[in-house]
Amino acid sequence: MSLHDPGVARKPRRLGLYLPFVLLLVAAVAWSVFWLWARGQVQGRMEAAVADFSRAGYQLSWSRRTIGGFPFRMDVTLSDARVQEPSGWSLQAPVLEGEAFLYSTGMWVLAAPQGLTFVRPQGGAVAVNGKVLRASLTNFDKRPPSFSFQGEGLTFQPAAGAQPFALSAADLVEFHLRAGPDDEGGVFAKLDNGKAQASGLFGRIAGGKPVSIVWNSTLSKMSAFEGPGWPEAVRRWSDAGGLMTVRDGKLTAGDALIETRASKLGVGRDGRLRGVLPVSLRQAPRALGAMADTGVIPPTAADAARIVALARQDGEAARATLNFEAGQTTLGPVALGPAPKVYTPR
Repeated sequence: MSLHDPGVARKPRRLGLYLPFVLLLVAAVAWSVFWLWARGQVQGRMEAAVADFSRAGYQLSWSRRTIGGFPFRMDVTLSDARVQEPSGWSLQAPVLEGEAFLYSTGMWVLAAPQGLTFVRPQGGAVAVNGKVLRASLTNFDKRPPSFSFQGEGLTFQPAAGAQPFALSAADLVEFHLRAGPDDEGGVFAKLDNGKAQASGLFGRIAGGKPVSIVWNSTLSKMSAFEGPGWPEAVRRWSDAGGLMTVRDGKLTAGDALIETRASKLGVGRDGRLRGVLPVSLRQAPRALGAMADTGVIPPTAADAARIVALARQDGEAARATLNFEAGQTTLGPVALGPAPKVYTPR
């Protein structure tokens, strides 16, 4: 009996072994190129933002910028970041960090791990530190874009030579800006368990007790809010019939309270607030006395306003109206002083 000769064994083909690694290498190179392209896009947008801010009269700067986060994120770190608006207000941070996922560079999360400082044109600088200082910015194609800020465990420290600030600490500060339907924008703010500076207006009213603020409002005609700078944008918005609808507003300082609901406010051509704000006042005489003592309103106006508040007392609270008209603020028939200034006309 004879046996067939076995066939010659073929060498295993190595293409199937190497192909996955080749494809992985190609994908890695392509992704790296895409990440570098996206990094360049972020740099370009930042430079364009600086130019846009400059044309509007604002100053946006930093001493150093680093962009990392490869392979799936964009991490931007700015050293000595600073933005200043034309009237002199500015915001500074020794380190400002921003992060966005590579597939969604229109959604940024921001943080100031070493705190920040805001500078008042008249009062000077105030350093802000806390357990949490973070913000988010997204929906750039909407008006307004979505912006949120949250600060937890905050302290406020005026710089040497600066004027005192109303608060020395707060457990929580939140601010939110959102686009809504029908060309509207929402503005929401909250302050919990604030500690007032003892010698200031809030400190005198609160008497060592906590201060809290809640504000909920909507802005109409947001598509008209545009222009080279804050004054021009507000003027165009106002000329288009833009109004703020106050849905809920409350300021509590110890036992004193001022609360308002369901009112509309606008801005006059003089840049000052206009409209009527129905208010409920608790501990009004004490608050008015503190305002007179700190020079916020003249003593004669405070005395007249006390009489109005007492005449309109309903239980624990007095019900009255704050009128902003012709550049003046009145409580009922009593003139308290100039209406709040929203912008300075050029």
